[in-house]
Amino acid sequence: MIKEKIHVENFHLSIGKEYILKNLNCIIPEKKITVILGSSGCGKTTLLKSMNRLTDLNNDVKINGKIELNGKNIYNGISDLNDLRRKMGLLSQRPAPLPMNIFNNVAYGLKISGRKKKRYLKFRVEHYLKQANLWDEVKDRLYSPASSLSIGQQQRLCLARGLAVDPEIILADEPTSALDPISSQAIENKFLELKNHYTIIVVTHALRQAKRIADYIIFMYLGEIIEQGEASEFFNNPKNEITKAYLRGSFN
Repeated sequence: MIKEKIHVENFHLSIGKEYILKNLNCIIPEKKITVILGSSGCGKTTLLKSMNRLTDLNNDVKINGKIELNGKNIYNGISDLNDLRRKMGLLSQRPAPLPMNIFNNVAYGLKISGRKKKRYLKFRVEHYLKQANLWDEVKDRLYSPASSLSIGQQQRLCLARGLAVDPEIILADEPTSALDPISSQAIENKFLELKNHYTIIVVTHALRQAKRIADYIIFMYLGEIIEQGEASEFFNNPKNEITKAYLRGSFN
């Protein structure tokens, strides 16, 4: 039986007069990798950002319906958005390390939550860099600028920084689109390990990637959810004609 971490019900989102998301109903299973799949412009990233209310940054956004996290509607009476976003670490398409050294990139989240003892920070920074499979590559240059790392290393550093604030969920928006194949594989493999401890939501339009990592699929088209379910069922026994056309490569 699937245990729900997030429940989306009758959710609509518009910007100005244009509807971006239309009557979405879906679940995100706990401690699984859910892939939000679909062609560019179908609303995948907007749905992802709705889950930690980053869409609030646009003043023209209007919301109807609800998104529940652990059974509580995040659009009803939540005043502490920082706490909500802390529970959902966001990994963007292109890595965005902070303009500081490698050590402080990871320590930043720990410090702003009041954890500032040097011995503790040293231990935890090492722990999270190991979680992101980056420690062995950077342990001798922790005080070098984060910008000196390769793009693939920067993305893993951003993952370590996100893990350092103890999230429950990892939101990943096309996290490997700017990476080479080896770095992409490193991120995918790390997600497969981390799902034992975190709920992971990955936005992608890459079918091959979805097949490699997904436990659960939400397939979107033109702002609507066309089909959802366990990955094996989705790929082997699609129900909707639009899904079948997408899987055949009739559109992308």
